[in-house]
Amino acid sequence: MSDEATSLSNDPAVLKAMIAALQAENQKMSASLRAHDLLVQALRVRIARLQKQKFGSSSEKIEREIEQLELALEGLQVALAEAEDQSQDDDDEPETENQAPEPVEARDPRRRRPKVSKDTPRERRELDPGDNCPDCGGDLRVVGEDVSELIDMISAQLKVIEIARVKKSCRRCEKIVQKPAPSRPIPRSMAGPNLLAYVLTSKFDDHVPLYRQNEIFARMGADIPDTTLVDWCGGAMKTLAPLIGKIETEIMASDLLHA
Repeated sequence: MSDEATSLSNDPAVLKAMIAALQAENQKMSASLRAHDLLVQALRVRIARLQKQKFGSSSEKIEREIEQLELALEGLQVALAEAEDQSQDDDDEPETENQAPEPVEARDPRRRRPKVSKDTPRERRELDPGDNCPDCGGDLRVVGEDVSELIDMISAQLKVIEIARVKKSCRRCEKIVQKPAPSRPIPRSMAGPNLLAYVLTSKFDDHVPLYRQNEIFARMGADIPDTTLVDWCGGAMKTLAPLIGKIETEIMASDLLHA
């Protein structure tokens, strides 16, 4: 038996304290290892991007390596943030009424507050304690308010627009009068302009494959087959062809092109 094992105390309280200290040290070492792995992955992404700049965009192998490294880097960042939040929850003392929480920027200067545009819709929710004091029942008067902000997300929704074209007949000449059907981005298609814009932006800008969009629509309660999404993309590109042609003409008319 080693000397360290024989020198351990037989007091359960002392042993528990030693175990807690070892666990805390182990968590710090794990967080440090994750931070080092994070740095290594960031450097590998940087090297891969420099190699891509050197060899050009034709190197598909480097492009795939960059994507895999970025995914691994995001996973390490999430794990490290989770460990930091857990350590802060363990170390922080309960807040009192007169103690404000420490801003995130003060703890880590690299982090910044999220920003939204001025056109973002705002909703005000007032938490009113009532008109009477809960202790003595006296009348309450307003002395001020504490305001904080919360950024929330309203999930996308599919909406079915039912177009009813009412038919009317003339009592004098018996002529049938009816409004013409509104035009559609793709003839004889159920896809509205907003839905097509969502599909195209998701595929070509956000790089979301159509089969994944099919899964997203399924969670919304709609079964839109992959083949239908393919037809919509093709029809939308055909509809946008005149606009694409004008943009190309405008760009090619310039004396200098940046690519």
